[in-house]
Amino acid sequence: MSLATKDTVHKFMKSDNFWISLLRETLYALAAVGAIALVLYLYAGAWPPMVSVDGLSMYPNMHDGDLIIIQSIEKSPIVTYGAAGGYSSFGDAGDVIVYQPFGRRDMTPVIHRALYYVNASEPMWEGGIKAPNSGYITKGDNNFLFDQSSGVSPNTPVKEDWILGVAKLRIPYLGYVRSIFSFIH
Repeated sequence: MSLATKDTVHKFMKSDNFWISLLRETLYALAAVGAIALVLYLYAGAWPPMVSVDGLSMYPNMHDGDLIIIQSIEKSPIVTYGAAGGYSSFGDAGDVIVYQPFGRRDMTPVIHRALYYVNASEPMWEGGIKAPNSGYITKGDNNFLFDQSSGVSPNTPVKEDWILGVAKLRIPYLGYVRSIFSFIH
């Protein structure tokens, strides 16, 4: 770095001018936010690495307004309710997954528990219709019906490529902040 460049950087870092200080602090804040986003992405392997809970379908294990940190299924394979063998997450057996219904990015992601996996042409539940494709049968912890027997993902198991990630951490109330910023843009 040349002497002139070092002098310019030093002046920028030590300036008391309001506009230069504002620019310097804004750059620090952007660098901090960028570093946090990078760390979250490296951990999650998914983007966005977090979702907010909107509703009561996962009550009492997740609440409206919770912020949920997720991890991609490449980093965290899905353990279903039926195959949990003592493993639990968020107060019940098996993993909670976040998925886009029918793989559509224009639809609100769903955060529900993966109950079990079915292959194409198998009944989706006892006495139920045959699955048109292989995938997961899911249900909210506070719901009576499977997603596949309701309006969430009617008659269609959740394909792996629809899944954004596996829920790993719940931060109460912070989801409200994320929802506000999602609403603004």
